[in-house]
Amino acid sequence: MKKISIVAMATIMIIGSIFTSCEAVKNTNKTQRGAGIGAVAGAVLGGVLGNNLGKGGKGAMGAVLGGVIGGVAGGVIGNKMDKQAREIDAVLPGAEVVRVGEGIKLVLNENAVRFDTNKSSLTAGAKANLDKLVPVFAEYPDTNITIYGYTDSTGPADYNLKLSGERAASVRNYLTSKGVSSSRFQVTGLGIADPIASNETVEGRTQNRRVEFAITANEKMIKDAEAEVKN
Repeated sequence: MKKISIVAMATIMIIGSIFTSCEAVKNTNKTQRGAGIGAVAGAVLGGVLGNNLGKGGKGAMGAVLGGVIGGVAGGVIGNKMDKQAREIDAVLPGAEVVRVGEGIKLVLNENAVRFDTNKSSLTAGAKANLDKLVPVFAEYPDTNITIYGYTDSTGPADYNLKLSGERAASVRNYLTSKGVSSSRFQVTGLGIADPIASNETVEGRTQNRRVEFAITANEKMIKDAEAEVKN
């Protein structure tokens, strides 16, 4: 309860700043964002979220919240993430881009990244969409990218866990084949965990079959931000 109260109070305090920042990244394509919380709002909210929620969660949101730096340096990083999020949305308008704290959660559903049934191989359409991310990732080299694979609940859980990991690895391997440094990536298969819709319906299962990205600052970006603040 204490953690929830702290987050709620911080959110209320800066909600006006968040709404103001949102104007720059309006949702015109059903794209969600934690807004353009660069500078002050990002530093305050990011610090609170990182301290109180950042250690929990296995998926992309948990990773983003766990990477919070906070303070003015966090605001510098947040501004860079704002720009990157806008560029991702521009090239993949159907994607779900969530800006929170000092990172980005990117969700690509089955329509964006499709795999052959019960396989980890990418379809031509999936490769075409991933191609659009390559120049954005290249423009912002000082970020770490963790890829999470998810399935629906059809079939054995252990099979789905293995398949989701293989699919996440396929996404990483394709991006590295296009020139994105392999050192930036980690991959994790989460199988049927963290469903975002009901597995009782066809539509729900389709939504649950997805790939998520957690984009966070690497050590160089953090050090550069801290140096910028000192100067």
